[in-house]
Amino acid sequence: MTMNQSALATLIGEVLTDPDLAHSDVFRRMLQAGLQDLIDAEATAKIGAERYERTPHRTTRRNGTRAKTLATPAGEVDLAIPKLREGSFFPALLSPRRRVDKALYAVICQAWIDGVSTRKVDHLVRALGNDTGISRSTVSRICAEIDDTVQEFLHRRIDHTWFPYLFLDATYLDVRIRGRVSSQALVIATAVSANGRREILGMALGDAETTDFWTEFLRSLRERGLKVATETDPLGVTLVTSDAHAGLKAAVKAILPGAGWQRCRVHFARNITQRLGSARSKPVNALITTIFAQTTPEAVTAQYHAVIDSVARMFPEIADMLTTAEPDLTGFAVLPREHWQKVWSNNPIERLNREIKRRADVVQIFPDRDSVTRLIGAVLQEQHEEWQYGERRYLSDISMRKLIQTLHENPETTRSELYLTA
Repeated sequence: MTMNQSALATLIGEVLTDPDLAHSDVFRRMLQAGLQDLIDAEATAKIGAERYERTPHRTTRRNGTRAKTLATPAGEVDLAIPKLREGSFFPALLSPRRRVDKALYAVICQAWIDGVSTRKVDHLVRALGNDTGISRSTVSRICAEIDDTVQEFLHRRIDHTWFPYLFLDATYLDVRIRGRVSSQALVIATAVSANGRREILGMALGDAETTDFWTEFLRSLRERGLKVATETDPLGVTLVTSDAHAGLKAAVKAILPGAGWQRCRVHFARNITQRLGSARSKPVNALITTIFAQTTPEAVTAQYHAVIDSVARMFPEIADMLTTAEPDLTGFAVLPREHWQKVWSNNPIERLNREIKRRADVVQIFPDRDSVTRLIGAVLQEQHEEWQYGERRYLSDISMRKLIQTLHENPETTRSELYLTA
């Protein structure tokens, strides 16, 4: 706190001694120092101690800072967000969730104004006290502000780092198009970067998960800078995790030729449940789970074949499914052991889909496609920022170095094994 107070005092001294100093720059610098004061004070309250203070009330310790640029009417200010050794910290004054709340409010109001809202939306509008006072111009202004931010996020360049792991999935939302309610496919791409942190790369909305739709989406990621692996440079997309949708697989093969494919084990378990029913599938899925409990590639292969032999007599159709899916379900095995659990399913993006559904359920039927991008884009941007500022990484630095070593030392072996899944 002393450092920030001294910074403010220094700025005041500069103004008094130099009347010609640009007032706007002084205000920006004073705003920056004041915001930093508040951030540090909130961090101190969360930690339970000042810097270097010895106290029994301390809950964790500082671990450096993370840079954050904040746009203000006085210009951009550079802030330092304290990092913690345990847990995560993001200052409340920066309001990481306000964007989503405004987006949800705008979508609800837009649906009400257009006269296409559901009964649930009507109740929400009245609960907000706006049943007679919603201004179309106000809603338009809010929408424009959100759209600018969301579009900038969804179209940003992504060539700043290497993304070895890419996760793709789709969910469906009801959208009113030309007066009719249509189920639209919302596809999302998340990834793990070279520093082991998760990022959201993009989203798209379409009529269905066709090959053309997935191809166009993946091509847009490449145009924005997503790197692909080559024979001379293996540091591109190493593995894509998704369900077994034929259009998605074809698009991955066409647009990301250097990447392997991992079939999501959770989706595969659902496929077995659909084939056998809930009761009969439980012991089979439990047996398949033992494949993923192994600790070496050799043990994974041996257990996989043992499971096929075990189910062949009672469930020959499941044995055939396993035989066909072996290269798809075991794409993870050539990668560092520390990464297996993180890449063999789409669980990370599944949790994100649940959050999207939670927000979408409030609206029920989106008034148009732009409103989907507005609300879901804001949700994705919020999640992206939380991942970036969270203290805990998805994959450690040590394990990422192991991956780089594996790709450089055994490029032909690794690539050939991964290509079996492509």
